Amino acid sequence: MNARNSEQATTAEPAEVPDTGTSPDQPPSASLKRKAGRGLGWSLLGNLVMKAGSFIMGLVLARLLGQEDFGIYAVALAATNIVMVVKDLGIMAATIQWRGSIDEMAPTATLLNLISATGLYAMFWVGAPYFAAMAGSVEATGVVRLLTAVILVEAITAVRVGVLLRRFQQDRSSMAILAGFVVNAALAITLAAEGAGAYSFAWGQVAAAVVTGVLVLYWAKMPFRVGYDRAIARRLLSFGIPSAAGIGLETLLVNVGYIIVGNILGERMLGFYLLAFNVSSWVPGLVGTAIRQVSLAGFSRLAEGEEDELSRGVQGSVALLFTSVLPLALLMGTLAHQIIYVLYGAEWDQSAGVLRFLALLMLVRMLTSFALDILNGQGATRATAWMNIGYGAAMVPAVIVCTHLDGIRGAAAGQAGAALLVALPLAVLAVNRTGIRLRPVLPALVRPALGGLALLAVTLPVAYLTRGNLFVSLFLSGTVGMVTYVLLVVPFEKLRTFTGRAVRLMTSAR
Repeated sequence: MNARNSEQATTAEPAEVPDTGTSPDQPPSASLKRKAGRGLGWSLLGNLVMKAGSFIMGLVLARLLGQEDFGIYAVALAATNIVMVVKDLGIMAATIQWRGSIDEMAPTATLLNLISATGLYAMFWVGAPYFAAMAGSVEATGVVRLLTAVILVEAITAVRVGVLLRRFQQDRSSMAILAGFVVNAALAITLAAEGAGAYSFAWGQVAAAVVTGVLVLYWAKMPFRVGYDRAIARRLLSFGIPSAAGIGLETLLVNVGYIIVGNILGERMLGFYLLAFNVSSWVPGLVGTAIRQVSLAGFSRLAEGEEDELSRGVQGSVALLFTSVLPLALLMGTLAHQIIYVLYGAEWDQSAGVLRFLALLMLVRMLTSFALDILNGQGATRATAWMNIGYGAAMVPAVIVCTHLDGIRGAAAGQAGAALLVALPLAVLAVNRTGIRLRPVLPALVRPALGGLALLAVTLPVAYLTRGNLFVSLFLSGTVGMVTYVLLVVPFEKLRTFTGRAVRLMTSAR
């Protein structure tokens, strides 16, 4: 028995095989690809609309609020990001991966969610002053208590969200999230204009969670029942706790930079750091979140089939992810000064030096997060925890030392360096140990890597020649760099097919 099958045996007991929705003459993989593709399309569309709205909302709030308000919010956001991952003990992920009857599992899963989230929120309510003080912002105590209240709403809806994602009904989950965002933006901007400061962020997100939760409960079409079955609880927790630990550690390590920077440098510099981190999170927030909404369910279904099929799926997905994200990371790092100046103004210019390093961190984060989804899809949840423990052991001291040496830019460099040199190798090792062959991916990465070098070769001179007008520099450099990359990396046949479809779409729209 190989490592993959051995670890699965400890987390997934024999159960009835769920209906795949395929016809007898249709390969399950073909149906799975179609469902996953549709789900990914809806996730990308929903995330694109939401991120565009978040971007505009961020521009407005950056002009209504000061760096100190952003710094206070960063402390509360770090706390919320941590509790949001571990609040349900991995029950939502277990719901997506569950092999058996969802109707029988749901009451026990809901009860475990409610117990976990309520206990965790009580701990954070009591510990909020200490957490805020540790992050260098005692004023953030009230905001931490308010913002972390979203986990109480999430406790009610987590299983239902898992069911929607399991069914590849990302259209419904995306619409629910978008409806919540509309409420968030309206309330947050109104409160900021009235002088609510960092509380405007918190109230907006709590209201959004309530609206999204109501819609999820309606669309999941599942009766809300609470119960307890010891055997089901054991299966849920044996998968969920290691999964929550792994993803929770990932989230903690992403957000620990806020705590370190705030503690060492104070709220104002933390505000600059948060702005750069938010910009670097655009791509993971748009593409990475959409992928994660589909990948766990997809890899779980592939893991039930032949091992070679899972390896081929992973190899193709990793190559596509790297090819898609690499040019965005390079442009973000190269044009960091132009991006910050054009979008946020000269007063935020200190964020540009941070963004150059966080662009690299963004690329590595997306690859390591994808590795977590692969491992969770196979039931290898313990490997995700050990992977992030190793990364954290290297990253935390690196960020502390580098922050003392070079301020917020050093903090970003420490995070990026530890991610590239420690987290990524550990992720590759963990995935390889489950039996998935990653070596065949390497030839597929050569072409985008060369395309990335070509992108830098044309972007840097254009940026230098147009440095007198940063708006023109951003537009021309970004366009020339991306066009060069696409022409060199995307096969001509695929490019011609895409262009033909775009032309037909525009012609039919007239």
